[in-house]
Amino acid sequence: MSFKNTELYGGAITVDLPTAFGDVSQIRQVADHQEVYLDSNGYSSVVFDILERVEKGSDEEALQYHFQDLIEGTDDSTNVLEQGGARMAKIPNAPVYVLTYIQTPPPTTEAPKRPTPDFTSIHLLLLRLKEQSTDIVITVNVPHYAGQYVKSAEGEKTQMMKDGEAVKEKILETFEIKDWGLFEG
Repeated sequence: MSFKNTELYGGAITVDLPTAFGDVSQIRQVADHQEVYLDSNGYSSVVFDILERVEKGSDEEALQYHFQDLIEGTDDSTNVLEQGGARMAKIPNAPVYVLTYIQTPPPTTEAPKRPTPDFTSIHLLLLRLKEQSTDIVITVNVPHYAGQYVKSAEGEKTQMMKDGEAVKEKILETFEIKDWGLFEG
């Protein structure tokens, strides 16, 4: 998989994303606090959200808060695969947490109005910027639609899951804040 340096928020942040990922704001409206990139060859996406910092008892509790916010009301079953601290190479002193999980939509007897994935593999990254009163939530979303992926043995990752993990690792390696003024006002 090849990557390209990508400017977010008018160049205030840069990160390497897969070359096949395009800026969704070129085709539809995206909230000012978000950047969304979609794989032109499939359904995977990366979403960047700049949010007000959540004050909880610990960073881990803040991670759980953001996680619950993402899954609440979906009716999907959720299976957490791993959770823990991480490090962003270019922002080494800021706390970073990663939570990897699988969401599976409930079974339905009705014909869906649009295709529904068998499951979605998601990497949630939380960058906590205390001095800027900001949480940056990044999600790498990898939906698996029937016929679009090769099923793996029980407990094994699909190739698409491995690709999603590579995107997560590249984000941790290359995410850089170029203009801290982004967080003022």
